[in-house]
Amino acid sequence: MTFLSILCALLLEQMKPLRADNPIYANIKLFAVRMETWFNAGQATHGRMGWFLVMAALMVPTGLIYWVLLRYNLILAAFAWNVLIVYLTLGFRHYSHYFTSIQLALNAGDEAAARALLAEWTKQDTVGLEANEIARVAVEKALITTHRNVFGVFFWFLLPLGPAAAVMYRVSEYLARAWNEPDHMKNEAFGQFAAKAFYWIDWVPARLTAVAFAVVGNFEDAIYAWRNFAHRWRDEAIGIILAAGGGAMGVRLGTPQENAAKVVPADAATVDISDVEVETLPGDEPTVRALQSTVGLVWRALLLWMLLLLLMSGAMALG
Repeated sequence: MTFLSILCALLLEQMKPLRADNPIYANIKLFAVRMETWFNAGQATHGRMGWFLVMAALMVPTGLIYWVLLRYNLILAAFAWNVLIVYLTLGFRHYSHYFTSIQLALNAGDEAAARALLAEWTKQDTVGLEANEIARVAVEKALITTHRNVFGVFFWFLLPLGPAAAVMYRVSEYLARAWNEPDHMKNEAFGQFAAKAFYWIDWVPARLTAVAFAVVGNFEDAIYAWRNFAHRWRDEAIGIILAAGGGAMGVRLGTPQENAAKVVPADAATVDISDVEVETLPGDEPTVRALQSTVGLVWRALLLWMLLLLLMSGAMALG
């Protein structure tokens, strides 16, 4: 049921992509804002309480409905519920139109349009970025978005909690951003637990995504970049994914001159600048062609996940 649920959800999303601004997501965001308003009294314990309440309010009904359907042997209904939840938690095509439009604009030589699209997608300042920089930031954003909207969901959906775990992953990722990244929430104690919780929730999925990129790409360079350069990012999970993804494609991502994406290396105080100048990431500077390479890498990684899932499902059926 797990393999078929994911396959059907992927096919459904290809035919009818769920808009990123759909009413379900909007209501969850509104709920998160209200919880922050009600509970934020300036202490980390309040953020922990708010986080658990949000999770309980969304996970318990999701898991309870699935359990009841299975309890009464409503297999087709349980399957349909799984497909619905995976469809709602996946985001394979939520932002693909940005990536495709940026690629078309760069191929046409329209850097202004590409910068505008990138700024709208990343919510960052892209003024002055050259074509190669636009390509680099777009590749970085695509790899991180794909991991958090697809592969991370896959991992948690495969666990015993099933649809409830998929909801937990996506909501925890959103809370980690919503309660820490906005200007009024930066340096607030309220969002500390949300960030720490997502770090541990994403610990295994981030590494599995990096392994998948390595297997379907240049394995040696991906592992080398992962082992030697991932620690230079302030966010460990992002460093692992971009180091491995860049190595797999033979391009350098996350340069010290990062000025448009959230992906930034560690502070200079923690890195020997002389070493950075001598030992650089393997690969070439990203070009417009790197955008097409990213599409191929993501699809190959997706097929790898699906193949492994099919083999696991077959083994369980035979067992």
